[in-house]
Amino acid sequence: MAPLSEYIQRVAPSPTMAITAKAAALRREGVDVIPLSAGEPDFDTPQNVKDAGIRAIEEGFTKYTSPPSGIPELKDAVIERFRIDHDLQYKPEQIVVNNGAKHSLALAVAAVLNPGDEMIIPTPYWVTFTEQPKLVGADPVIVETRAEDGLKLTPELLAAAITPRTRMVLINSPSNPSGAVYTRAEMAALGEVILAHDLYVLGDEIYEKLIYDDAEHVSMATLSEQLKERTIIVNGVSKTYAMTGWRIGYAAGPSDVIALMDKAQSQTVSHPSSMSQKAAVEALSGPQESVELMRQEYDHRRRFVIDALNAIDGVVCELPKGAFYAYPDVSAFFGRSGPQGPVADSTALCDYLLDEARVACVPGAGFGTKPHLRMSYATSRQNLEEALSRVSDALGRLT
Repeated sequence: MAPLSEYIQRVAPSPTMAITAKAAALRREGVDVIPLSAGEPDFDTPQNVKDAGIRAIEEGFTKYTSPPSGIPELKDAVIERFRIDHDLQYKPEQIVVNNGAKHSLALAVAAVLNPGDEMIIPTPYWVTFTEQPKLVGADPVIVETRAEDGLKLTPELLAAAITPRTRMVLINSPSNPSGAVYTRAEMAALGEVILAHDLYVLGDEIYEKLIYDDAEHVSMATLSEQLKERTIIVNGVSKTYAMTGWRIGYAAGPSDVIALMDKAQSQTVSHPSSMSQKAAVEALSGPQESVELMRQEYDHRRRFVIDALNAIDGVVCELPKGAFYAYPDVSAFFGRSGPQGPVADSTALCDYLLDEARVACVPGAGFGTKPHLRMSYATSRQNLEEALSRVSDALGRLT
């Protein structure tokens, strides 16, 4: 038989999906597993948004929609959201609506990169970032960030990683998995390097509304017109409005890039779900009170989880400024032994915690930083209290 695609064979499976599937399998068997692995809000979609989706179905808005890049009223809602939140001005031809932000990211990568091009991705990274360039024959270039820099990309690290083949830089703020948030000064410094080398920026801003303390969300596109012309912003409704299953993401950027994303979408999935687009219009343009209520609850959980983790001897966890993840350094436990033998790394430690504590976490190795593991606090306070108690007990049993 003819050989299969080399591009697709290069793509690694998602470790978050793997651990989530393993935990789900145990739960189906009746095992009491507390999942802290998935990056999904535990809140329900706001009622007004659900009503808009139901109304769309009842009114027969269930067929193909046009244009493929998104219905006009949703594009208008996206444009208005950018204007209100960031004072950014976009035209409809600079917006494309996709089947979730992951789809937006993939299409942006496909629109910009050619085989052999390079895309710079700083650690820690969401597991999908490194795999999507491979789909088009491009190469992810991993830049290891430093704890003393808050696990954020610096101008020096960025400049050192640039080669003649570099075309794009990925910036994820707030970060999944670390919760790090870039300051305005940090963004501006990176922007100078990006402009000097004529690069594109792919900005994953899906957690922009989940910001805590004195942190400020800053989009690269807001810093100058020149940077706006080089930046593709990716966002969506999944995290902000608890709409992960509705599968609506969107991108804003240069019209030539957006046109290619639109073309690729029209020849692969046609367009996003019709009724989900109607629900997204309501999410973006309707009442926003639920967004702040969810953010406040995440903030309470964040403080509890970080305090509980730092109370465990050997765990070191910085207080995240955004998103809904804790990203503790657990390397003090590597080399210790449990019932199955030595715990060599974060993957083995996550297996141990699932087996012995019945708590599902994601190893930091999947995000490019070996000392860490990721815990989502997008679950109830009761679940978090029980999970952290189990984790503390299990870690204490390692010798």
